[in-house]
Amino acid sequence: MEHNIGRFLTKRAELNPDLDAIVDVARGETFSFRQLNDRSNQTANALTGAGVVKGDRVGLLAMNSVEFEESFMAIAKIGATIVPLNWRLVADELSFILTDSNVTALIYGAEFDPVIKELHERGAGDGGTPITTWIRIGEDSGRPEFALDYAAIHAAASTDEPDVETSSDDLLYVMYTSGTTGLPKGVMHTHSTVMWALMTIDATADMHYADRYLVALPLFHVGALSPAIGCMYAGATQVVMREFDPVKVWQLIVEQKITTGLLVPAMLQFMLLVKEQVGDVEHPQLRWFMSGASPVPKSLIEAYVALGIEIHQVYGLTESCGPACLIGPDDAIARAGSTGKAFFFTEVRVVDGDGNDTADNEPGEVLVKGDHVMVGYLNRPDATAETLVDGWLHTGDVALRDEDGFIYIHDRIKDMIISGGENVYPAEIENVVMGLEGVADCAVIGVPSAKWGESPCVVAVKAEGAEITEDEIIAHCDGKLARYKLPRVAVFVSEIPRNPTGKALKRILRDDLDISLD
Repeated sequence: MEHNIGRFLTKRAELNPDLDAIVDVARGETFSFRQLNDRSNQTANALTGAGVVKGDRVGLLAMNSVEFEESFMAIAKIGATIVPLNWRLVADELSFILTDSNVTALIYGAEFDPVIKELHERGAGDGGTPITTWIRIGEDSGRPEFALDYAAIHAAASTDEPDVETSSDDLLYVMYTSGTTGLPKGVMHTHSTVMWALMTIDATADMHYADRYLVALPLFHVGALSPAIGCMYAGATQVVMREFDPVKVWQLIVEQKITTGLLVPAMLQFMLLVKEQVGDVEHPQLRWFMSGASPVPKSLIEAYVALGIEIHQVYGLTESCGPACLIGPDDAIARAGSTGKAFFFTEVRVVDGDGNDTADNEPGEVLVKGDHVMVGYLNRPDATAETLVDGWLHTGDVALRDEDGFIYIHDRIKDMIISGGENVYPAEIENVVMGLEGVADCAVIGVPSAKWGESPCVVAVKAEGAEITEDEIIAHCDGKLARYKLPRVAVFVSEIPRNPTGKALKRILRDDLDISLD
C-alpha cells in the first residue's frame, strides 16, 4: 500500500470532520478537520492550476499559520516536494537554498516582500533563483505584478481531492539544517520516513486523541513540523502561535486548555522570567511540555515541577525526522536531566571513536537507526556517506548511557572544549550556572588559553535588576564541577544569540567576544 502524508489529513477529515484541527491564534479563528482539508484541497488545485506538477519543488516562506499547514499538505497531496524556508534568512542565504533545491514555485507571506523583491530582481542564474511561479499570502494591496494572490487563486479552486498518483518513497520535503558551521545541507525525507516518524511518536509519546497541542516553534523546523503532522495523524488540535510570546503562552494554557506541547529550554526560561507579571495560572488539563533542541538544565526542570508542570526531555534531529529519544512521564521527575530511551521504532547507540559501544556512564557519540531516518542530504553524496554508515545516523552529539539504559545528552562534539587534555562539555557547566539566582540565560564557550590550550568561558545574561558579578558565577561553580571544568572567566551580554530553535550560536559569541587568556 502506498502512502501520501497529505492524504492523512483527508482520512482524519473523514473520521472526525467537526473536530478542531487548528486554532490560528493570530487570526483568532478555528478550523475543523473538514474545513482544513477543504482548504488544503483548494490550495492543491490552485497549485496545479498554476502549473505545479508532481516532482516539482515548492518553497514555503511563511509564518506559522493555517496557510502554512494547508499549503504543506496540499503540496504533499499533488506529489510535489516542500522546501520549508527559515524566514530569518537574508536574500543570499535564501538564494543558495532555493537554487540548491531547484525550487520553481514559491508561496510566501507579504511580510517578506522586501527580500522577495530582491530575489526576484536578481532573476535566474548567478545569485538568482530558478523560481518561475510566485504566490503571495496577504492583503492584495502592495502585491507585486509578478506574484499571484494566494487568497484569490485559493478561493477560485475546487475543494475536490486532487487525483495524483504518488508513492511512499516520493520525496516529501527537503529541510535545510541551520548552517551554523557552514553552508546548510538539505535533509531529504520521503512520505515513508515521515510516516514512520509519526508512528514512532504515536507509539512512544503521551499524546492522545483530542489533545490540544501548542505549536510555538517555527514550522520550518522539524521540532514543530513533525508534531504538527502528528496531530493530524492522531486527531489532536493544534493551537498555532505565529511567533513565540512567553506571556501569551501562559494565557493560551488557560484560554485554549493546552494539554501538551514542545518548548525549547530558552522558551521555558523566558516564561519563568515573566511568570510574576502573569500571576497564578490554573492548568489542571496541562500534562507536560516536551523540551529539547539543546540539553535541558536540571534546575529548569525542577522549577517547572514546582509549578506542577512536568518537562519531558526529548532528543531528536532534522535527520531523524524528529524522534530519537524521549523520557516518559513515569521517569521525567525521578530522572530529571535524562532524555530517556529510544523511541518505539528507533534504535540508539553510544559509541567510542572506534565505533564500539561505550561502557556505562562513559561519554561517546550518539548513533540513531530507524525507518524514519533521512534518505540523505540533497546533492551531497559525500556528506551523506559520512553521516549514514551501515544504516546508522552519526549525529555528532555526545551522550552517556547509564546502567539502566537511560541516555543523558552532553553536547555537540564540535562545541566540546579540550582543556589541559581533558574533555569539557559546555552544557554541563551551563546546567550549573543556570541554577544561580540572577542569571537569566547563559552559554559556555571555549577560549584560547596559553596554559591549558582552551578554557571554559561563561557568557551570561543578568536577570532584570540582578547585580551578579563574574566572581559570583565562578564561585558558584566551585565545588559543583571538577577543577578542570571550572570556568576561568565570565562575561555579561544583553542577549545570547540563538537560532530559531533556541540553540546558542556559539560561533558568533566566539567571534564577537574574541577573548584569550594568558
